[in-house]
Order: sequence, then C-alpha cells, then structure tokens
Amino acid sequence: MAEYCEVRLAGLGGQGIILAGIIVAEAAGVHEGKEVVQTQAYGAEARGGFSRSDVVISDEEILYPKASKLDFLLAMSQSAYEENLPSLKRGGVLLVDSTYVSEVSGPNIYAIPFSRIAREKFGRENVANIIALGAITQIFPIISVESMEKTVLSRVPKRFIEMNKKAFEEGIKVGKKTLQESKEEEISEEEDEI
Repeated sequence: MAEYCEVRLAGLGGQGIILAGIIVAEAAGVHEGKEVVQTQAYGAEARGGFSRSDVVISDEEILYPKASKLDFLLAMSQSAYEENLPSLKRGGVLLVDSTYVSEVSGPNIYAIPFSRIAREKFGRENVANIIALGAITQIFPIISVESMEKTVLSRVPKRFIEMNKKAFEEGIKVGKKTLQESKEEEISEEEDEI
C-alpha cells in the first residue's frame, strides 16, 4: 500500500456507504496498523439522499483529516459519480456500480454491477456494499483480503454473517475477473497499435 492514500466511498442513503467506510478504516487501522481518519457526510433523508464516507490512510501521522485529492473513488450511483469525479486525482482509480452508473469515461475505470449481483445472488441489494468491499481488495488493494474480511464479519449482524461472507467472497471473485479482463483489454489495445 502507498504511504498515504485518500479513499472515498459515495452513493445514496440506504446503500451502506457509511458502514463500508467504517469497515475500510477499521481494517486499515486495527488490523494493518495504519494511521487512519474516517469522516462521513449524508443528506437529511433517511434513504435516497447523498451519502459519502472518506478514509485517509497513512503510514505516518495524518496532519489533515479531509480527503480532497482522491486516490480511489467508489461511486454507487450516477449522482455520486458526477459529484465526486472532480476530486479524483489524475491516475486515481474509479470503481462504479454499473447497475446505477451508466455514463462513465476515462482511464482506470472499473464497472461492476454490485447491486444487480446482490439482487440476483442474494435476493437483496443491501449486500452490494459488501460485494464492493471484496472487489476493492482486488482492484485497489490498499487493505489485505484477510483484514477486510475479518472486519466485515465483525461489523455485520450475527444472523447475517454467512450471507455477508459469501457476498464478500463474490466481490473478490468479480473483482479478480474485472481486473483480469481489463488487463487483457489493455494488451489487446497495445497489440492493435503495433
């Protein structure tokens, strides 16, 4: 992992964005010994309004707690993508839930239909955030699979542990597949240029 990293998870209320940010922060701080600051913002609406969680991770003391030049952005809705893309620095990584984010462009973009996968495989969209966390460990490996999984399982309600474990594993699987397809596409484009 880089010495200093700014991560933003953004979407709508009800998508588990705040919980996902807490999990990322706890995994990095408690299980990996990093310095971490986690902040959150959300609309007045209980569901449907904006929701954002920022996590700053560093090997050294963090002097400024706000994320402003993002290394990584997860956008779980079209509005989250549009509002937060300007904060993603050049060379940063963007991961979107392609169930709800349809118009994206630029380099370092990965699109996975987290919400659709959650509905189809688990019968409920509320594990889309956990699937996304699994994918993040592959696409932007700032935190180890072990640390993230340990934190996920300690943070979800006990009666839903098995479902969340499977959702996290599904995220790892689709993250690996998406990363592999992206690399193959890059190789194909390079060969076409020759």
